[in-house]
Amino acid sequence: MSLPLTLARAVMPILRAAVCLLLLAELTIAKAAGPPPIAAAADLKFALTEVAEVFEKESGHAVKLSFGSSGNFAYQLEHGAPFELFLSADEHLVFRLADRGLTRDRGVLYAIGRLVLFVPHGSPLQADAALNDLKAALADGRVKRFAIANPEHAPYGRAARAVLQHAGLWSAIESKLVLGESAAQAMQFAASGSSQGGLLPLSLASAPAVAQSGSFTLISSEWHASEPLRQRLVLMKSAGDTARAFYDYVQKPAARAVFVRHGFVLPNKATP
Repeated sequence: MSLPLTLARAVMPILRAAVCLLLLAELTIAKAAGPPPIAAAADLKFALTEVAEVFEKESGHAVKLSFGSSGNFAYQLEHGAPFELFLSADEHLVFRLADRGLTRDRGVLYAIGRLVLFVPHGSPLQADAALNDLKAALADGRVKRFAIANPEHAPYGRAARAVLQHAGLWSAIESKLVLGESAAQAMQFAASGSSQGGLLPLSLASAPAVAQSGSFTLISSEWHASEPLRQRLVLMKSAGDTARAFYDYVQKPAARAVFVRHGFVLPNKATP
């Protein structure tokens, strides 16, 4: 379900607390019974699933992946969620957890995300990187709904907001926004045609299952320089051997090649 921006701001703390309590109970049971639970940003849905499948084949050990908004995961981890590894789309969330003594260290930068303008087939919008057609469409009424992840807790939502502000479109489009709980849900809104378009992760828009439903164009990272999509992974203090092995595997060349294929930019190995 999507929420208008003002309503989302009002109800999100209540919903987040309720979801957190339910998730804590589920994860505690899951951790005792099976593979280590891993929290991963929604933009990693396709890339990390592929990496985990290869890891299981090579190591004989499985991990349990959960995908969602990085902000929600950070909140859950602060309140005791038993994830053993966190792959965040916002490195500052990792730093926040580290500063509270919940992680083994300050983690490693594993990827840099990219944002695209996605337009579903049949939309009156054009996939225009300069957003000129979006500006015109807001003026002539072609845009009724536009999807982004919720900026309150999703890094891609904040990056999308920064892009729209850079283009001078935020005030005109704010009332038309439909907010996904995560970048993946925002992608669903746009790909299904529930909105005329959206600002979404390249890693999701470029997946074959999604790309066939529309077209997209890359947005300059300079347009959201204030909200860089620097993605960091970190081991929690509770991490066991399998989570530690997966943490190491994600940084190996084979896994890094998967990230590149799914549209991520790799950080320089020398980058802290």
